[in-house]
Amino acid sequence: MIETILLNDSLVVRLTIKEASLVQSDQFKQELFVLLDKGHKRIVINLEEVTYIDSSFLGALVASLKHALFLKADIVLANLNKDILGLFELIRMDKVFSIYQSVEEAVEN
Repeated sequence: MIETILLNDSLVVRLTIKEASLVQSDQFKQELFVLLDKGHKRIVINLEEVTYIDSSFLGALVASLKHALFLKADIVLANLNKDILGLFELIRMDKVFSIYQSVEEAVEN
């Protein structure tokens, strides 16, 4: 479900699923917690391949961000398609997460 690569000081986590839903949300959250607990201080989640996100997956993202902040780490998002970005703006999640147009931009900032 995820692939990781280290770029500069950021761990890039690429989701390899089209639909991010209840089926994957618990596993995704557990995997992010493990990466954070290993000491990664900045995680960039690449949503390039994701075409749909449901509320349970959004909850997993928020829970992961809360865990990151507790550990003085950060989670940012990159490559959201226009529908998902619109959803994030509608529910004001764009105020909670830093969102970048590309992984490169996310890694540089």
